[in-house]
Amino acid sequence: MGVVERMERTQTEGPRGPRAARAVEGAAAGAPGGRTAPGGFGYSAADEDKRRAVRRMKALATGLLLVVAVVYALAKWAGAAGAGGWTGYVAAAAEAGMVGALADWFAVTALFKRPMGLPIPHTAIIPTKKDQLGQSLGDFVGENFLSGDVVRRRLRSVGVAARLGTWLAEPRNADRVTAELSTALRGALTVLRDSDVQAVVGEAITRRADAKEIAPGIGSLLEKIVAEGGHARVVDLVCARAHDWLVYHGDSVVAAVSGGAPGWTPRFVDRKVGDRVYKELLRFVTEMRDMPDHPARGAVDRFLTDFASDLRSDPGTREKVERLKSEVLGRGEVQDLIASAWGAVRAMIVAAAEDEQSELRLRVRGALLSLGGRLAADDRLRDKVDGWLEGAAVYVVTTYQGEITALITDTVAGWDAEHTSKKIEAHIGRDLQFIRINGTVVGALAGLCIYAVSQAFGG
Repeated sequence: MGVVERMERTQTEGPRGPRAARAVEGAAAGAPGGRTAPGGFGYSAADEDKRRAVRRMKALATGLLLVVAVVYALAKWAGAAGAGGWTGYVAAAAEAGMVGALADWFAVTALFKRPMGLPIPHTAIIPTKKDQLGQSLGDFVGENFLSGDVVRRRLRSVGVAARLGTWLAEPRNADRVTAELSTALRGALTVLRDSDVQAVVGEAITRRADAKEIAPGIGSLLEKIVAEGGHARVVDLVCARAHDWLVYHGDSVVAAVSGGAPGWTPRFVDRKVGDRVYKELLRFVTEMRDMPDHPARGAVDRFLTDFASDLRSDPGTREKVERLKSEVLGRGEVQDLIASAWGAVRAMIVAAAEDEQSELRLRVRGALLSLGGRLAADDRLRDKVDGWLEGAAVYVVTTYQGEITALITDTVAGWDAEHTSKKIEAHIGRDLQFIRINGTVVGALAGLCIYAVSQAFGG
């Protein structure tokens, strides 16, 4: 009886000594419930329930061992007292049941600790082989779950595109995705520092503008505008504005012309000359405004055509345009304008993301609903999307298989060996106790059969 009590106490309480004391102290100093283990391992309330269930099953298995031990003792006593031949069968069954119970107790206990604290080889498998088990688990996952064929086959059987299409076609789901995307967009814009983005945008615009010569493009655009008559509206506007200005500022024109005359000319002559110049200038502008085929308009057309040609092919003109471009981009006002543009764009995007009725969110929602409908109805599109998803998933698992399995092995390696053993025992220990119970029952039946056969042949 003393051996059984010691055996059960060892299995339930664990090894004694400084290491066990430190483990208990570490467990008691943790989270609610007083169970936090070294290495970030903690016992949840569910774990504690499982550990209590394991202890109950241990008590049941040990109680069954005690029962067969008592039966064995009583059968032997009855046999010695001359109770009859049946006592031999009972004693044989009980004896074999004890052997089976003890053998299975040893096997189950050896997984998690050294039975009775004895340094028997190949015991305490989980604590001593924890790292190897973690490596084996990582290899197993890598070979059987992270292979390209397995991932591709699984995704194909799931039909991700079809499910996604059906899900997105529901308005409430499209609204949910739109809201999540809006939240993510606002978060990203909040995290970004305006100064950094402004610097990047300004540098990108300046670098791209410097890298590409703009004169040929401007020349081609100007040539196309002139050929299509698009410049005529600008000429009309200039002529109309010039006419209106001359009408309202006639005295200024006359005074400017008169003031430029020599001092020796009579004043009335200067006045007449000024009036004449003003009238001719007004007549010229009026005719140019009212006559689409005015010679001056033709001269403007020829000038613009020649200028467009020079922009495309004349080195001197192109060089002047490039110098002007560099000077404009280098001005502080232009850089400030580029920087301020980001602030305006950012505020506009944030406001649109927050407003459920904004054009941005409505368009995103509509696009999601449209995508869902197309995925649900278009077989070719579903096949394409499934192919893209399968290819992406296969690329990830084949490229980063080592990193994924290393996560498993490194995590297991970082666990405390003793508490790892206890954690695993809490999850599977209850089922393992049935091995002890079954060992007792099967051992008793086997012992009974063997004894019966031996009696039959021996008799």
